[in-house]
Amino acid sequence: MKDNVLNWFELAVDDLPRAKAFYETILNEKLEEVAGSSLPMAIFPYDPMKGVGGSLTKMKEMKPGAGGTIIYLNVEGDLDGVLSRIPAAGGTVLKGRTDIPPHGFIGIFEDSEGNVVGLHSMA
Repeated sequence: MKDNVLNWFELAVDDLPRAKAFYETILNEKLEEVAGSSLPMAIFPYDPMKGVGGSLTKMKEMKPGAGGTIIYLNVEGDLDGVLSRIPAAGGTVLKGRTDIPPHGFIGIFEDSEGNVVGLHSMA
């Protein structure tokens, strides 16, 4: 049995530069755009030896939007900061800081592409 059921995620996007700018703005992190790939993507920062990785991906078989699976990004210690940056970056906060004892706090937003994404922090 593996340590994590999930090992990679992809958020569907229509406009990769716009989505990349959105996530870099709200997370205060740079995403790595994959050069020379036939699959346009920007990868969230992660350590492949320590956890789950993921990317923004533009692919004709994938369409952004709400109503399906939701993933939660770890924003430990900066939940309020991330939520506060979402509107100016072009997204919409759907659920502000919400207590989920004893598992910390979540927030949920719609990104610049129409995806609904969660945020999680223990603090």
